[in-house]
Amino acid sequence: MAYQGHEGSPIGWNDMAIKDSLLEMIDRFHRKLEGDEKMRAELSGIVRKVNLDLGNEKFSFVLDNGRVHSFSEELLDSPDILVMTDTQTLEGLISRRIKPMKALALRKLRLNGDFEDLLRFRKFF
Repeated sequence: MAYQGHEGSPIGWNDMAIKDSLLEMIDRFHRKLEGDEKMRAELSGIVRKVNLDLGNEKFSFVLDNGRVHSFSEELLDSPDILVMTDTQTLEGLISRRIKPMKALALRKLRLNGDFEDLLRFRKFF
């Protein structure tokens, strides 16, 4: 079943592929964190609720001391960070075909939250 959420979505990129790609991105982030003492120190004591709004698809998670947990297919109340994009841009970010700053400049990616939190968010990519 092809994902029908947005115009221009990759053909065949279904709901399960979105979730699997996000979980893979989280695993990649955890592996990166294991080998980066400076990043671990920077994220120590930080707890943030993050919502990812893809239009028809919604996801959320909690970043807690550099670990992501409570991944869900629904939005959290009062998130600290809100990420808004479409599935095609998300797929490009996950596969690293597009950089976050380019997606922001093209208005394909929008982020709401505290400026320092938004700077920390780049560590996912």
